[in-house]
Amino acid sequence: MSQSNTVTVHILDKEYCIACPADERANLESAARYLDGKMREIRSSGKVIGADRIAVMAALNITHDLLHKQERLDQEATSTREHVRDLLMRVDHALAADPDSQEA
Repeated sequence: MSQSNTVTVHILDKEYCIACPADERANLESAARYLDGKMREIRSSGKVIGADRIAVMAALNITHDLLHKQERLDQEATSTREHVRDLLMRVDHALAADPDSQEA
């Protein structure tokens, strides 16, 4: 298992020290930059005031995006499975109709 290190990230002008395995440092820093960007977008809109409210709105927006993408991936996986099933059926029918495949 990886050894934990402390990583300092900056989110909406505040500094946070977070324990993180060394091999996850880049992912954590990337996530922090993404969250910081989303929070800054919300703050700059002027519609939401207060760091707590901005954080909740950012979390809701990010969660909405994640769930929407997951739903789309699930739909694509279902479509791919159906397509593969259809192709397998076609292959089965083609093999059953092929007189050369009947020889034994």
